[in-house]
Amino acid sequence: MINKERLIAITTKLLQINSVNPPGNEVAVADFVARDLKAIGLDIKIHSFAKNRPNVIATFKGTWPRAKAAREALLITPHYDTVPFGEGWKFDPLGAQIHKGRIYGRGASDDKGNCAVGMEALHSLVEDGVRLQRDIVFAATADEETGSKLGIIPLLKKGILRPKVALITDSEEFDAIIAQKGLFHCRVQIFGKKAHGAYNWLGINAIEIAARVINRLKKHQFKYKKHPLLVPPTKNIGTIRGGDKVNMVADFCEFALDIRFMPGMKAEAILKEVKSIVAQETKDFKVIIDDSQKPYGIDPEHPFVKTYVDTCRKMGFKANLKGSQGATVITFFQDYGIPAFSTGWGSHGVIHANDEYAEIKTLHNGARVLEAFLKDYDVQ
Repeated sequence: MINKERLIAITTKLLQINSVNPPGNEVAVADFVARDLKAIGLDIKIHSFAKNRPNVIATFKGTWPRAKAAREALLITPHYDTVPFGEGWKFDPLGAQIHKGRIYGRGASDDKGNCAVGMEALHSLVEDGVRLQRDIVFAATADEETGSKLGIIPLLKKGILRPKVALITDSEEFDAIIAQKGLFHCRVQIFGKKAHGAYNWLGINAIEIAARVINRLKKHQFKYKKHPLLVPPTKNIGTIRGGDKVNMVADFCEFALDIRFMPGMKAEAILKEVKSIVAQETKDFKVIIDDSQKPYGIDPEHPFVKTYVDTCRKMGFKANLKGSQGATVITFFQDYGIPAFSTGWGSHGVIHANDEYAEIKTLHNGARVLEAFLKDYDVQ
């Protein structure tokens, strides 16, 4: 049975450990997770891809023959790094203070509360002597807040994680995230020619060219297929820099472009369109790709999704099917043919904000739902 007091204690301990990323040091929080789950008999493996950046893999072994149980494994994966605290908190970001049914601290909703829910569900299964057929693999990962290059990405790439299905616990209020946009980040560099500001006709002003390019980009309409859970593609100019001095013609300007694109669109085609737009203003430019992630979608009728939604509704909770306009780690699973969706039990509107909190009642109910879902899916 889910133990509310134990869940609060686990959440409290997680929140009291500083795992801010950047700079990134998850050693202490990983040690707590590993020791806690080892104590209840789970098989524990630690995988690090940089100093002080461990990932904890805990396996609740199924009753099927070993190879089959592992092959049919269900993965639960939260992350335990957090964004920085920032200034202006009323509550101690490492205090795990409880006030009016809420527990406060950096990571309460993103994502240590969800990590605690997964840990408590495993505690309850072990305590009740539940025997599931397939393995349940719990992967608490590092580095999610800065791209997962030291977490879920290498764990998948190296074949350390190869489950049948994956549940990413990094969402809010029981919602099931079944679709998300792709991400395309690039820097556009414009090259001009220096001259004295008083004789600007002798130079080529890269800043002015960049301004015209940006206007063209903002007006450009991508071709796309509408999606019921996602808004149309977006473009954002995140940073810009250029020039040396007010009385000099700038011979260089660089701006960073963020494009979020729809399922069915391809990053290669987006790059081609961006280059074509820039080329309308100048031939002397370079486009540097900083990041690219594919869009993602899973059929809402997939048994993995449907079982979760049905479990929630059976227990009196509504699991809304939603799309993510931003990037999550769901996308990384598609390259390995692993069906995945995201859910979680954090609180809406407080992620990355001051005085981040999670509703204790929601975390408790989330643990109940997660445990029931694991049992329900195991008989599929």
